[in-house]
Amino acid sequence: MALKSVGTGDHAVLCLHGWFGSAEGWGFLPDVVNGEAYTYHFPELRGYGARRSEIGEYSMKEYAADALAAADEAGIERFSIVGHSMGGKAAAALVALAPDRVRALVGISPVAPAPVPLDEDSHALFFGAPTSTENRCTIIDFTTGNRHGKHWLDSMVAHSERSSTVEAFTGAVTSWVNDDYLADAANITTPIRVIAGEHDPALSADVMRASWMQIYPNVDLVELPAAGHYAMYETPVALVNQIESFLEQH
Repeated sequence: MALKSVGTGDHAVLCLHGWFGSAEGWGFLPDVVNGEAYTYHFPELRGYGARRSEIGEYSMKEYAADALAAADEAGIERFSIVGHSMGGKAAAALVALAPDRVRALVGISPVAPAPVPLDEDSHALFFGAPTSTENRCTIIDFTTGNRHGKHWLDSMVAHSERSSTVEAFTGAVTSWVNDDYLADAANITTPIRVIAGEHDPALSADVMRASWMQIYPNVDLVELPAAGHYAMYETPVALVNQIESFLEQH
């Protein structure tokens, strides 16, 4: 199973990528982590990257099971989780699947383990994205505050189109938007930090307060200045500081 790893530290961290991402889609984060204290593992989720040819349901629960299988194969018993965007919902599913093995969870602009309310226009935008380059670009531009240049936006779209199949991209959005994992979140006391970019209107600090902080009892919130939805590209050092300052407590 595909598992990219960075660092040699005792504290293992599984990083579950977002809808537009892949194991290689973590921006500058792998370059600035503390590899002496942590070993970051970047599992490839089916339908993405090195696993593009693998078919499945492409649900967040399936992605959680895939990540746990990757940990088992690598001999990782205890670990923390970092989940970006849809990877946050997959991370929530993974905590419910193996609560005794998870030290802590950090969500970067994370989708909560509940259905995502979308109005008609937003539904058309997101569900049209698997077959529309324009929709993908509009989504990335909107969720980063319409602040970045066309070259970067185009490179992000190209990565997503190159790194995932239309079937996986479609299945994933169907799952992270529609699936309801709230019942699985009951009685979970895992320490959680959610990080919201100040320029991300879709998964803002207010959204975190109304979702993650209402669902779980042990959550803190950081609003990251100068970041939108893709803090690993936009403000990687500040992001890693917030991740590791939390993980070192656990």
